[in-house]
Amino acid sequence: MVTWPFLSIVIPTYRREGVLRDTLKSVLQQDYPHFEVIVVDQTADHEPETQALLNQLVATGKITLFTVDWASLPAARNYAIERCQGEIVVFIDDDVDLPHGFLQAHARNYERPEVGAVAGRVFDRMKLADSDGLVIEDLPPQAMDPGIAWYHIDLVHTVKPQRVLTARGCNMSFRRELFNTFNLRFDERFHGSAVREESDFCLHIRQTGLIIWYDPAAHLVHLGEETGGCHDISTRSLSYQLNFYHNHFLMALKNLTALEVVRLAIKLFDCHVLGNPPCYKDSGPVKIVSRSIFYLMGLLYACLTLLTTLGRQGRIYAS
Repeated sequence: MVTWPFLSIVIPTYRREGVLRDTLKSVLQQDYPHFEVIVVDQTADHEPETQALLNQLVATGKITLFTVDWASLPAARNYAIERCQGEIVVFIDDDVDLPHGFLQAHARNYERPEVGAVAGRVFDRMKLADSDGLVIEDLPPQAMDPGIAWYHIDLVHTVKPQRVLTARGCNMSFRRELFNTFNLRFDERFHGSAVREESDFCLHIRQTGLIIWYDPAAHLVHLGEETGGCHDISTRSLSYQLNFYHNHFLMALKNLTALEVVRLAIKLFDCHVLGNPPCYKDSGPVKIVSRSIFYLMGLLYACLTLLTTLGRQGRIYAS
């Protein structure tokens, strides 16, 4: 007889309405025997229909709701970690659709004691119609190289379970031991859309002796709403561009060797500034110059962040 661990399903949310309601319904329809749902809401005012549903779910004990007065994805994750009860903590976004058996697919991997985290497969709704039929069995060796892995890890087309270096933030789970025994937390200095905050966290798992296991059976559909969530936190403005490079360099400077930092910087420039594959960006001279400026500013900004936050262990918001 299988003994299923108790799960905490954590949903950080910010300025989401109908899609949040659908996500909650999708989670609560799971037939897993033992789980709680933790919602960390960073929204000042909801539409009446959304607020009514949240109130109803709280009143009936189906969710635990925490409302905070700041907006930060990694901080919301930390806030939930310090308040949830699960043996396994599952993080999903507030714009996902879960298939039947999603929670069981995550939980069964923890029967192996060496597994500290599970990375699930993500089908992006906006790309489903454009599927190119690509199927990947084994990820290339470069996918385990932290200097360049970020351009070789494919958690969409990969169909074979295997060890990986990182997970996608909308579909990942962790053994509580990582939080309680090793005191790992998400770094709240990852700004705006918080790109690379989950990669930063996953790189720290290397120090624990535990592994991250990719299970394509633990799949979901990421709806990719164009408003709300990190889109609104970052506003996709000049600030978004600056934070994008800041977050990449912050991850690199914190976790990588000098050689790995150089290799990441070269690949980041080649792909995101020059626009070469797999980024395929506009290669016009004006665009390249503009992106080069943000690239350099992001590097300097990351250095400044590290210097001005010494001793804070990456914590910015109230715990």
